[in-house]
Amino acid sequence: MADSFQSGKVTTLHNIVNRPLQELENELMSFSKVRPMGLILPALFSELERPALAHIVDELQKVKYLNQVVIGLDRASEDEYRHAINYFKRLPQDHQILWNDGPNLKKIDEQLQKEGLAPTQLGKGRNVWYCMGYLLASDKSEAIALHDCDVVTYDRSMLARLLYPVANPSFRYQFSKGYYSRVANNALGGRVSRLLVTPLIRALQNNLGNQESLDYMDSFRYPLAGEFSLRKDVMNDLRIPSDWGLEVGVLMEMARNYSTRRICQVEIADIYDHKHQEVSADNEKGGLSKMSIDISKAFFRKLATNGTVFNKGVFRSLKATYYRIALDLIDSYRCDAMMNGLDIDCHAEEQMVELFAENIMKAGSHFLNNPMDQPFVPHWNRVVSAIPDIFEQLLDAVQKDHELYS
Repeated sequence: MADSFQSGKVTTLHNIVNRPLQELENELMSFSKVRPMGLILPALFSELERPALAHIVDELQKVKYLNQVVIGLDRASEDEYRHAINYFKRLPQDHQILWNDGPNLKKIDEQLQKEGLAPTQLGKGRNVWYCMGYLLASDKSEAIALHDCDVVTYDRSMLARLLYPVANPSFRYQFSKGYYSRVANNALGGRVSRLLVTPLIRALQNNLGNQESLDYMDSFRYPLAGEFSLRKDVMNDLRIPSDWGLEVGVLMEMARNYSTRRICQVEIADIYDHKHQEVSADNEKGGLSKMSIDISKAFFRKLATNGTVFNKGVFRSLKATYYRIALDLIDSYRCDAMMNGLDIDCHAEEQMVELFAENIMKAGSHFLNNPMDQPFVPHWNRVVSAIPDIFEQLLDAVQKDHELYS
């Protein structure tokens, strides 16, 4: 349970009294008459083979206020796409599967590549970008949520609380970010948020001064949460990274495009757990190691667009500052964990901080050595300007795949 204290640059909507779910859903039903609601589910095919997604689909079957579900399916063969059609057919809502590896969507991607308008990297960001394009094309939903497909503690109250701030017509919010406590196996979770993002933001503040964008980012309780919701129109001009920097990139893009009075964070669960990534200390192209590099690059790119100048000296100083702040935070986490009867391995946490410090430098070197990198996927307004019938093509491609392979 939380109190109602407000801090930072964005409004925090707390879970103060555990309001009955039926009350929330009844209100959302009434909101849906004015503001139809949709859901994006970015999924790897491998997630269809795990119990977490099966439970999520079971829960979504009970959600009556939801108008539309769009599933972005990555890394799926033809047989696996057929399986996915059968897997999701029990959803009562209007639902579509974007088979990103299918011939029709690949054809669209090739067309966009030729125009320099397609995502350049495979990953969640690319998947989400195409799902957003499809939702804009179908024009059936006004308030849209996104959550991951590997949440093992999922129940439908999470979706209700996530959508409520942008679905309620009397609220001003264009964007809502979910947050929660990360606990798994009687231990603190959320390693990348706790040990990379928070100390990195504060190190950037120390080195660059109290920039408004950094104060804003430090306001979020869980900046790497994979759950957020937004109004449909927001997606038209949203530039997002196509790699692991998606969550950071979306938050910073929202601050660039909207007043912080239009942005909130909402507590959607007391406890949350999902599939854990490997640390991959010896492989910077996978696991938490790649994630930490991508996230660091997302910060540097966004700050550079605001006029911040980076050089090797700045990155060396940033690494040292980050390392000291992160070690201090580990002690705070240790005390918090012990008071709540949770386990914490301080040695493992410090090893991870050492890895992240190295990866901040790697991200900095990549940033300096690749000045022509395209940091963000073009927004959909630009795509439509270049290819006016792209939405019709996208709708047709998804329909063709379904007709050919179902």
